[in-house]
Amino acid sequence: MSPEKNIAMFITVTMTLMCQATGNNVHPLILIPGNGGNQLEARLAQDYKPSSIWCSSWLYPVRKKSDGWFRLWFDASVLFSPFTKCFNERMMLYYNADLDDYQNAPGVKTRVSHFGSTKSLLYLDPRLRDVTSYMSQLVKALEKRCGYVNDQTILGAPYDFRYGLAGPGHSTRVASQYLEDLKQLVEKTSKENKGKPVILLSHSLGGLFALHFLNRSSPTWRRKYIKHFVALATPWGGTVEQMRTFASGNTLGVPFVNPLLVRPQQRSSESNQWLLPHSKVFHDRTKPLVVTPRVSYTAYEMDRFLADIGFSQGVVPYKTRVLPLTEDMVTPGVPVTCIYGKGVETPELLVYGEGGFDEQPEIKYGDGDGTVNLVSLAALELIHKVESLETVEIGGVSHTSILKDEIALKEIVKQIKIINSGLANVSDKSDQGQSISKVETK
Repeated sequence: MSPEKNIAMFITVTMTLMCQATGNNVHPLILIPGNGGNQLEARLAQDYKPSSIWCSSWLYPVRKKSDGWFRLWFDASVLFSPFTKCFNERMMLYYNADLDDYQNAPGVKTRVSHFGSTKSLLYLDPRLRDVTSYMSQLVKALEKRCGYVNDQTILGAPYDFRYGLAGPGHSTRVASQYLEDLKQLVEKTSKENKGKPVILLSHSLGGLFALHFLNRSSPTWRRKYIKHFVALATPWGGTVEQMRTFASGNTLGVPFVNPLLVRPQQRSSESNQWLLPHSKVFHDRTKPLVVTPRVSYTAYEMDRFLADIGFSQGVVPYKTRVLPLTEDMVTPGVPVTCIYGKGVETPELLVYGEGGFDEQPEIKYGDGDGTVNLVSLAALELIHKVESLETVEIGGVSHTSILKDEIALKEIVKQIKIINSGLANVSDKSDQGQSISKVETK
């Protein structure tokens, strides 16, 4: 048979298998959102002490359920001062050195609604669907093009994204409970889908949680319950942008909000420390990430950076809890597909003037997805030995648009179809290498 006919036959068989891998033939899929990627609810107890009358429980928020619960994230009232301050104090975490763990602000109870469903991660505010859509378009694409059924074969694993994990020997009550809940959800979902192993599909910070979840599961359990791990726009080695968040506050593009008002809450977030750049990826000691008139900081001086910006209380948790996370990692033990954008201006160097860290810096840009630096997006194999890794780079797609851009959605759907067809990482079985595909947007 001629080479041309061999290629034609291979394409025909591949397309047939991919077309068959729809509807009832799909492996169930669990979505793990990124930082701020799902709704978060709160209730104010009697010991809650508002900082002003504006933050009194009887005044704000106006909308509450009959049992007192209300949506803390996302609520559009955060755009309006003084409610920004109320939001800030209710989202705050506090490190308790005696317990060696993080806790909510006194009197603030929080919960994640609709665990096991996609409901809380489709839209951050159901009343503002056009502007707070998160994973809705991704879910629609998987339903329409792959035959998935929402809340049956595609489910969600939302979490309290303020909390993070820590190295061995440290308490992480909230995040550890999330990993246990995720394990039970995986097992339940597999059982309800005829024992098929599950595909984990994460975005951003969710990829770090998924990686640690796999690290902390036994090889036997992974072989039985996990089909594949698909990571979208994961900051494997942190981001330079996160240093700006800690130093000067970051409104994340939300208008009318003073970044200094939200800075205390952003600094208190345990997971935000996890996203600071670490030296395994940003390893060039001659290349600073932050420059001031007197001092420069690389990823090796992160503890000094935290102290100098006025957040000395974060130094010990960072050194004892976060750094070990980057040092004690092993292979995820399952096939992995990384999909991320590139070719978007991304902060690479922050230059501060005499005004100090209370002013926004001048930003020098490099390559990445607008939020995460390319070196971090592509760092999985550098940091952790991955036996079966497929990488898809999509030019011109940003950190958030990867969940909405039509070309990105087509590529995600394509990879999910390949995984369901059983053709994923076939080449890796012989050479155990890394495959990289490049996709360009128009």
